[in-house]
Amino acid sequence: MNPSEVGSLGSPPPFSTQTDMTISRSRIRFRSEKGQTMVEFAIALPILCLILFAVIQFGIVFNNYIALTDATRAGARKGAVSRQTSDPSGACVNAIKASSGLDQTKLGATCSSSWQRAADVTATATYPYSISLLGFVVKSGNLTASTTERVE
Repeated sequence: MNPSEVGSLGSPPPFSTQTDMTISRSRIRFRSEKGQTMVEFAIALPILCLILFAVIQFGIVFNNYIALTDATRAGARKGAVSRQTSDPSGACVNAIKASSGLDQTKLGATCSSSWQRAADVTATATYPYSISLLGFVVKSGNLTASTTERVE
């Protein structure tokens, strides 16, 4: 054998055959990656949904707390200017309930003061909360807000 024949035996296959092999390998690889992506999505989706629902539940509780705080502010203000009415404590409690926007049957409100000029009036309100994810209660309790103002 002469050296030119040895070199021709060890040469790679023609160019078109290499291209065909590369294409067929990429098709197999693409199909398996597509399945991998679907599996990863199926694993990650429930976790992302759980986080989303937790954020929504926390937002609802925080909104209730803001409404409760605003209601106690309004009630304390009403109590501070209602010193000369026949029932200043009742006016304060009614102001809390009217301005809260929360479920009136669950809202607890109290106002306390000596109702003398320059004394403090304290309006306190409580409202129950419950954070549940997928039907399971994770945390529950009572939100409490209190505001103090000086009687005019």
